[in-house]
Amino acid sequence: LQVLESGGGLAQSGGSLRLACTVLGFTGPGDHDYGIGWFRQAPQKRREGVSAFHTEDETTWYSNSVKGRFTISRDKAKKTVYLQMNNLTPEDTATYFCALLWGDPLTMASVWATEGRQMDWWGQGTPVTVSS
Repeated sequence: LQVLESGGGLAQSGGSLRLACTVLGFTGPGDHDYGIGWFRQAPQKRREGVSAFHTEDETTWYSNSVKGRFTISRDKAKKTVYLQMNNLTPEDTATYFCALLWGDPLTMASVWATEGRQMDWWGQGTPVTVSS
């Protein structure tokens, strides 16, 4: 199984970017539900949870710093979770990671809120730079 991010890059303040997190390695019927979390880490700062989604009930979570600006969504057929980031600011500059958790939504809520330390699979990260 792999978790693959894409979509990072450069944006101006007030601009938008869309990140994608694709889960690879699921085949055939019997897929299990899972949670996908987006995290970011800027230089000299701790990793923080940005947003998360659970496939079981499509629950979503957002940090206060991105609420109202970022939207998480899923394309079920593509096994891809998107993070639409609007009204970007330089404070959003970071490397963004997505990660997968084998667990129910309640567990996902807990794990995502604690920097994702117990997430099961991590992507390699994609950099986002927002210029002022």
